[in-house]
Amino acid sequence: METEERKSVIPRGALLVMGIFMVLVYIGMGILFFINLFGWASYAQPWPTLNYACGVILVLYGIYRGYRLYKGIGTPV
Repeated sequence: METEERKSVIPRGALLVMGIFMVLVYIGMGILFFINLFGWASYAQPWPTLNYACGVILVLYGIYRGYRLYKGIGTPV
């Protein structure tokens, strides 16, 4: 019994560009939360803490996505 290999319809170059774009989006959004660009910290007391927490999570996830992209983890062959 043969197993059917599924090939990605999307070219590898497009996946690479999309991956780099998403890494930049995650890290950029995290930085925007750090500098309080949206002005949410002035609405209520817990917002500054939530801004920093969301910023840290987004930056760390962006770094993780960048590492996975660099190592080629999770990309089709």
